Amino acid sequence: MGLTQALALGRAGFHVVVVDPAPAQTTLAPEFDGRASALAHASCKLLEAIGVWPLLAPDAEAIREIRVSDGDAPLYLHFDHTDVGDEPLGHMVENRHLRHALYAAVADVSAITLAAPDRIDRVERSEDGVKATLASGSRIAARLLIGAEGRRSPSREDAGIRTYEWTYDQCGIVTTVEHERPHHGIAHERFLPAGPFAILPLRGNRSSIVWTERRRLVPTIMNLSEAAFDAELAKRFGRFLGAVRSTGPRWQYPLSLQISESFVDNRLALVGDAAHGIHPIAGQGVNLGLKDVAALTEVLVDAARIGQDIGTPPVLERYQRWRRVDTLTLSVVTDGLNRLFSNDIMPVRQARDIGLAAVNRMAPLKRFFINHARGTVGRLPRLLQGQLP
Repeated sequence: MGLTQALALGRAGFHVVVVDPAPAQTTLAPEFDGRASALAHASCKLLEAIGVWPLLAPDAEAIREIRVSDGDAPLYLHFDHTDVGDEPLGHMVENRHLRHALYAAVADVSAITLAAPDRIDRVERSEDGVKATLASGSRIAARLLIGAEGRRSPSREDAGIRTYEWTYDQCGIVTTVEHERPHHGIAHERFLPAGPFAILPLRGNRSSIVWTERRRLVPTIMNLSEAAFDAELAKRFGRFLGAVRSTGPRWQYPLSLQISESFVDNRLALVGDAAHGIHPIAGQGVNLGLKDVAALTEVLVDAARIGQDIGTPPVLERYQRWRRVDTLTLSVVTDGLNRLFSNDIMPVRQARDIGLAAVNRMAPLKRFFINHARGTVGRLPRLLQGQLP
C-alpha cells in the first residue's frame, strides 16, 4: 500500500520518501507472496489515474460474474456485470504482477525517492513537523508520516495507538490451479462449514484458490502430496471446470480481525493494514486500503491548495472521519458473514439459502450489492473515479 500511496501523492505534486526495510529484489521475487487480489472496478480506476493500470492490465483478468453458494445447495446468488453496465465488476491480479507494475511506475516519478533497503531508527513528531533518522544515517524532514507497514506497523506502535483484534480459528490456504475448461471470468465463492472456498479467475485456464480451513487441519493439508492435495481440492471444487491440478506452491496465512483505535495521531496517518485488517470472506481487504489511499490523498491535496499544514489535526481528522465509519462497517459485516456461513446448524443453513435466493430475485437490492462489489457505493474520492485530485 505504501508504493500506491506514494504514487498518488507524487502524481499530485508532493515530494515523497518511501522507506522500506526489504530490498526491491526480495519483494519482487515470485516466492515473496503467492496471493492474488480482487481489485474492484473503482480500485482499477485509481490505478489507472496514477499510471499503474497500463502496466498491469496485460496480466489482469476481468471478473464478469460472481456466484455465491452455500455448500452444495442448488440455490445461489448471481452477480452479473451486465446488470449495471458494460464494464467488469473488477479484475483479478496476481500480487507479484502488481508489485512489478508499482515499482515500474514509481521509477517514472521524480518526486518519489525510494530508500530501500533501509528503515527508520528514530522519529520525532512535533508541532513543527516530522524528523526521521534512518539506519543508513540519512535524515528526513517532512510535514507528515504515513504508516503503511502492515498489521504490525512500527509507526502505529511507536505512536501508542491501540488495536482491537481477535484471531479466528481459521487459516487461508492459497495456491494457483490449472483447469481443463475456461472460467469465462466467473468468480465463485462457496461457503463451507470451515469457511469460504473461493475460486478466482486468472489469465488463461488458471484460477487462484483461497481455501479457508480450521487451523488444526492446516498443517496436514499443507504437507499433502500433490495428488492428495488435488484430490482434496476436487472435493470442494467440483467438476464444472473439468480436471483441476495445482501448479504453484501453497501458502498459508492465519486469519484475524484488527482495527486501530485511531487512524491518525500527531503528524501521523495510517493506511491499509496498518489501520485495519479484516476477514477475506468478501475479498475487500486490498480495496479497503486503496480507499484509504484515495481519501487521504484528496484530503491532503485539498488542504495544500488552501495553504493548510497537511500534518495538523484539523486536516488529519477529516481523513479519519471519512474512512473510519466505512472501515468499521465492513469489518462488522465480514465478521458477521463469516460467523453466519460457518454455522452448519440446519435451521440456520436453510435461512441462509432462502436469503441468498431472495436477494437474487430482488433486482434493486442485487444491483446495490453489485455496485458495492464494484466499489462505487458511497462518497467516492476522485481517484476512485479515475481522476487525479
